Amino acid sequence: MAKIPDEPLTLTVHSLPRVDASDTAALTRAGRWKMLLLLLVCASPVIASYFTYYVIRPDGRRNYGELIDPQRPLPEIVGTDVAGKAVPLPALRDQWLFVSVADSACDAACQKRLYLQRQLRETLGKEKDRMDWVWLRTGATELAEPLRQATSAATVLHVDAAALAGWLQPAPGHTVEEHLYVVDPMGNWMMRFPADADPRRVKSDLERLMRASSSWDQPGRPARAAGG
Repeated sequence: MAKIPDEPLTLTVHSLPRVDASDTAALTRAGRWKMLLLLLVCASPVIASYFTYYVIRPDGRRNYGELIDPQRPLPEIVGTDVAGKAVPLPALRDQWLFVSVADSACDAACQKRLYLQRQLRETLGKEKDRMDWVWLRTGATELAEPLRQATSAATVLHVDAAALAGWLQPAPGHTVEEHLYVVDPMGNWMMRFPADADPRRVKSDLERLMRASSSWDQPGRPARAAGG
């Protein structure tokens, strides 16, 4: 058997390659570009659907509702539902929202708009579960029981009118109560329908929105962890 040498094992230590500062900067830039490309890939279905609706418009017609530019995200306003529970408006994200605003006393014009909202949502058929009917009610009047029952399928929130005025804006010469509004699933107010809107043309816009977003939008909201 070969004799093991008595000398201790020696190692040759070589210096590590020196990294140039310009190389580090290049790697950092490359990493940022990769992250940006990843975000674009994830967002591409949303971008494509918006491009289809806003730019291409395959049917060759202009939208009836007025597009809001820039879009306005749901504000940090806390409303109260019919059960007395506090509901922050941003919690309504992840669904299309078909919104009206009116005093809780709800006169004839208010009742007409609420009825129109309900009927238009129903005409969406199987797609209606992707759009919530929302009534943001103002004023100090208690909600009458017949009205409570008539809006049982809606999301009804009591909100402060002054706070709401910082978000939704009417067309010149009109009040915020005269319009119907659309908020997209990302929580952005993106469309306002004219006062005394033509139901057929509103329906056409809503249907186009549902078609344009069908590749990425699903009914309901994702489950959130308790306290999240």
